[in-house]
Amino acid sequence: MSKPRRKTPSLPPGDTLYHIKHRKPVPHEFVLDAISALLPHTRPMFGCLAIYVRDKIVLILRDKHENTEDNGVWLATTEQHHESLRRELPNMRSIHVLGKAVTGWQVIPTGAADFEEAALRACDLVLAGDPRIGKVPGARRASGSGPGRRRNP
Repeated sequence: MSKPRRKTPSLPPGDTLYHIKHRKPVPHEFVLDAISALLPHTRPMFGCLAIYVRDKIVLILRDKHENTEDNGVWLATTEQHHESLRRELPNMRSIHVLGKAVTGWQVIPTGAADFEEAALRACDLVLAGDPRIGKVPGARRASGSGPGRRRNP
C-alpha cells in the first residue's frame, strides 16, 4: 500500500524562496565613466569598489557610513610620489582609517571643495598611464598557506 503524499504548502503571491541581494550603487560613478576608454574592471574590496586597469589596481571608490572623512577616491600610489601628486591634487592626503600618519594610498576626500575636479584630474593621470598611480597587487595565497606552514602528511 502506498503512503499518502504530503501536501507542500504553497507560498503566498509575492513571497519567494530566495532572498535576492541587491548590489549597492557604484559610488562616484563618474570616475568609472571618465576612464572607461581603458576598459577598467572592478572588484569589491573592504566594502569599497576597487578599480583595475590591466594588471594594476589604480583607484578605490569609497562611500561608507563610518569614518566618512575617508570617503572619496583612493589613489594607489607610494610615498615617493606624494609630493609631486600633491602639486596637481592639493587636497589629496593620507587615509586616516588605515591607522598611520602617512599612508602609501592617498585619498581625494569627498569633503574637498574641488572633489569632482580633482577626481577627474586623477582620472586624466590614469588615462595618460602616469606611473605614479597604480600598483600591481601581490600574488594571492591560499588561506593557511603562509610562510613557514607545513601540511600534515
